[in-house]
Order: sequence, then structure tokens, then C-alpha cells
Amino acid sequence: MEAFLLGAGEVLSPVTLIFMLMGSVAGIIAAAIPGFTVTMAIVLTLPLTFSMDPLQGIAVMLSVYVGGYTGGLVSAALLGIPGTPSAVATTFDAFPMSRNGQPGRALSLGVWASFFGTVISTAVLIVAAPPLALFAVRLGPWEYFSLIVFALTIVASLVGHSLQRGLIAALIGLAIATIGTDPIMGRPRFDMGIEMLAAGLPFLVVLIGIFAISQLASEVEDAGAIKTGQKLVVGDIDFKTWEVMREVLMRPVNLVRSSLIGVAIGALPGAGGSIANLVAYDQAKRSSPHPEEFGTGIPDGVVASEAGNSATAGGGLIPLIALGIPGSAVDAILMASLMVHGISVGPRLIMDNADLVYGMFFAMAVSSLMMLVVCVLSMRTFLRVAEVPKWVVVPVVLVCCVVGSFALNNRVTDLYLLGFIGLFGYALKALDYPLAPLVLGVILGPIAETNLRRALMTDGDWSLFVTRPVSLLFLVAAVLSVAWAVRGILKSKRQTTDAKDTI
Repeated sequence: MEAFLLGAGEVLSPVTLIFMLMGSVAGIIAAAIPGFTVTMAIVLTLPLTFSMDPLQGIAVMLSVYVGGYTGGLVSAALLGIPGTPSAVATTFDAFPMSRNGQPGRALSLGVWASFFGTVISTAVLIVAAPPLALFAVRLGPWEYFSLIVFALTIVASLVGHSLQRGLIAALIGLAIATIGTDPIMGRPRFDMGIEMLAAGLPFLVVLIGIFAISQLASEVEDAGAIKTGQKLVVGDIDFKTWEVMREVLMRPVNLVRSSLIGVAIGALPGAGGSIANLVAYDQAKRSSPHPEEFGTGIPDGVVASEAGNSATAGGGLIPLIALGIPGSAVDAILMASLMVHGISVGPRLIMDNADLVYGMFFAMAVSSLMMLVVCVLSMRTFLRVAEVPKWVVVPVVLVCCVVGSFALNNRVTDLYLLGFIGLFGYALKALDYPLAPLVLGVILGPIAETNLRRALMTDGDWSLFVTRPVSLLFLVAAVLSVAWAVRGILKSKRQTTDAKDTI
């Protein structure tokens, strides 16, 4: 209790709270810009914390971290462009809801789901950090590969109206992920002798091109609408705070399930919010009595995605605090910050620096509350984007996308790739190919390949994938997941056919 009070006292000091507030605002704004990820925001924040006390510096970075996971919601809901990879699934229902005339409701649902997801993950972090971390560290490449196979089965629920087109899009994504340098041997492959492909296709460039450029191209198809100053989103821009809070709390099963999924995936090193938001969305869709409504702008889709991705913030700290193993790039930066201050990160962290650890727990809770307050007070300003004509919004967002893509590696060739990928995404969208499976393939492809090859390099026996219990559990879940999704697709087709026959 003494350690907790010491940590809480330092976090609640006026100077620390002011810095945390600034960090929360910076995280939300940075993540709302397509291509400017939470990781980039944390990297820029790190040097500013060197002169601070260890807990004060960590608290500021945690506020950027938590704010960043929510900030990606802004562009996802208003523009249909995920501000961060962890907001991909948010676009599926938040953007249609905005287009249906409810942009304020879409943002409010996401903000409250993010807040409750972070609070739930913080509670789990405090109670279950050591046992969950011990479970995560025991997983080998066999279990990780099987986990990714299970995650890839989400494709079956994201295929839109055509299973075949969805699978083709996913295979294209997996193929894109193989271009460039071999992740194990370091040799070039599938670059066809083209210099700009030698380093591979950066994931963020693919994400921005597929979602942002293709969406912006779709927005300017109607020249008449551009000339008349048509708005990007038309509808109610009111941010109904307390009414939507009750709406989120009326979905306790979806909220808690999605948050726990985010915590579990966040505790697995290398997974993170980009997988958690898709898995949480997928499970919400499978559990819904009306799965066909997902993707049309329903609250459950927004709640699942935002609660899932925000909960990974607490989940990622579990292996970091208990074992000194960072769960993501952001957690690695947090660990580096502690090491700069001479603090050893590992199993003895909570024993030797109890006040610091409990202060981190408390800072997570305060950061989530700050994020909520900042969003409630500023979302009306963000919603003014809905009132700006397309001819203003489209070029401004396009410039942000270009700057974000260039800032990733400072390579002009990435801009050429961005243009080609954007046109390719636009063509796929025009041909009614779903884009989400393609992005999922790009995200999970390298992780699956790396763990498969590590497993076979460790032991060439393929049977280990089914004889190791956790790996087998994931593979069985993958088979059941595909069967369930295909059953739902066939059932939907039968219902459509029966309705046509009745007419």
C-alpha cells in the first residue's frame, strides 16, 4: 500500500498531470493523421522524457500511448481511413455510421469503448500480470504460427458478398508480404530486379495506399458534387456523450469479451492492436444474432474494435513488467526509457521498484481518464471536419498521407509505391473486391512466415504443430472458425435466394 501511495502521489503531482495532458493531446492528434502511428509519436516523445524522473517520463509516454490508440478512430470514422493499423476494423462500421448521418455517434461510441477497454485492461494488468506473462513467454514458434493461422481465418468473415473474391484479396496480401528481403536469411526475393522493391513494401505505405488513396479517389469520382461543395459526411455532428455511454454499457458481453481479447493478444510479444481489433471484431460478428448487419454501421462493430485495440495497451505491459520482455515496439521504447534511467527491467522490477510499477498502473488509469476528457471536450472540433467541403478535405488529407508515407523511411521511392498501391486498391474496390482481407494478409503474412521457419529450423518435425497442446488448440479453433464462417455465408445466401423466390 505504501508503494502504491508513493507512485500515485508522484503521478498526481501538478507538473506530471500537465505533461500527461499534453501527451494525451499529442497522441490523439498524431494517431488521427494517416500514417503517423502511435510508435512514431512515442519515439518523438522519448527524448523529451530524459530530463524527467523515471515515473514521470513513463507516465507521459503512457498518456501518448493510450491517446494514440483512440486517435486512430477519428480518421477511421470521418474519412474511412484508419489513422493507425489498430483502427482498421473500426472503419468497417464507424465510417458507414458516419455516412448514414451519425458521425457524432460513431466517434462517441469509439471513445467510450476505448475508455472502458483501457480500464478493463488496466484492472487485468494489476491482477493477472505475472501468470499471464508466464503463459506468454512459454509459447514457442509453433504456437505463434498456429495463432496466426487462427487469426487468418478472420478472412472468412471479412469477405463481403463473395467468398472467392475475399480469398483472392487475402492471397494478394500474403503475396505482397513476401516481396523484399527474406526475414530469416536476409536475401532479396520477388523484387523482379526493381530497385524500389528491394526493401519490400512497407506495411504503412500499403495501408495508406489501399485505404486512404483508394477512398480519396472514390470521393472525387463525382465532379458535380465537388464543384457544388458537397460535404464529406452529412448528418448530425452532435457528440451525445452520456447517451452513448449508456449505449456502450448496455453491451457488457461484447465490451468485456473484446477487452479481454485485446489483453490476451497484447500480452503475446509481437502481436498488438493491429491483430486484436480484427480478432475482437470477428468474434463480435460471430457471436451476434444478426451478423449480416456488421459492416453497415452498427454499434457492436465499433465497440468491439475500439475496446479490443485499446485493451492491448495494458496487455502489452504484462510481459514487460513481469519478465522484461516487450510485447510491441512501443513497449520496447518504454523499456528503453527505464533503462536510460538505470532501472533494470525484468522479474525483479516489481520487487526492487514497487512504487514505479504501481505508479505505472495508476498512470494507465489516469491516462485513460485524460483521454476521455480530452476527447469529450475536443470531438466537437474534430466533427467540424464533416462540414468541410470535399474539395478542401481531399487534398489536405492526401498531403498528410504523402508526408506520413515519406516520413516512415525518408525514401522518395515510397511515394511512387504509395501511388501505385493506391491505384491498385481503387481498382480492386471498383471491382467489388474487399480490401480488409488484403490488409490482413499483409499484416499477418510476415509473422506467420517467420514463426513457421523458426519452428522448422528448431525442429523439422511437422507433427509438433499438432502434438503441442496450445498449438493444437489454436489449429482446432481455426478449423471451427472457418466452418462457422462458411456456414454463415451459405445461410445468408439461402435466405437471399428464398426471399427472391418469395417475391
